[in-house]
Amino acid sequence: MLKGISILVIILVGFLWMFGSLMDSAMADVTGAGSTTNTQSTSGSSASNTAITGGYHSEATTNYQDGSSSNSTTNNSTTNNNNSYTGDQRTVPSASAPGISAMSQDLCTVGVSAGMQKPLIGASIGITKRDMNCERMKLSKLLFDFNMKVAAVSILCQDSRVFQSMAHAGTPCPFNGKIGDAALEEWNKYDKQRPDYEEYVSALRYMEKVDAKILEDLNEEPSIVDGDGNAVILGSQG
Repeated sequence: MLKGISILVIILVGFLWMFGSLMDSAMADVTGAGSTTNTQSTSGSSASNTAITGGYHSEATTNYQDGSSSNSTTNNSTTNNNNSYTGDQRTVPSASAPGISAMSQDLCTVGVSAGMQKPLIGASIGITKRDMNCERMKLSKLLFDFNMKVAAVSILCQDSRVFQSMAHAGTPCPFNGKIGDAALEEWNKYDKQRPDYEEYVSALRYMEKVDAKILEDLNEEPSIVDGDGNAVILGSQG
């Protein structure tokens, strides 16, 4: 029985010694990196499996082989284009053509105006232009009121339209104090003095061409065609 107690004491002492060794190993293996050691031990007829767990923190480290790496890059770029003019933004007043009024006045003038606007400068101009036809009518009326009828007609005849209409009406315009047929002879003699000289020459050429064609037709010998289509000269039959 004493021998059995001694064996039991030896086993107990060995178990306590092994338990103390496991505790020292577990305490030494727990590092700041949060490592946990799971140790299994088998000795003689007894075995132990000790797991140390608790509220430790964990750190992970990734080691890449030589020549490899992990890169992650995010680029955010925003571009705003509003196509707005960034130069000189000073405004220039618009150039307006001036209003030239010739109404309510006894003047034969016509208003002419123009305006131009550029980004940095503007210009406008206005002038008056004489209306020669208006002046001619006013002068003719004034002469007629003074009982100068020939002079009134003469100043109107300075217009080519009036000159042609007077010639076609058989009442040619006066020429150096001559009227009627005497004035017509003078106009034909000094035709370059006519206000419608270009139209007059063109009309003469056309009339000469037509007259020549008519004369050519009149000079042809009349002939009669027989049943065979041959021309028969009148007076040649026996």
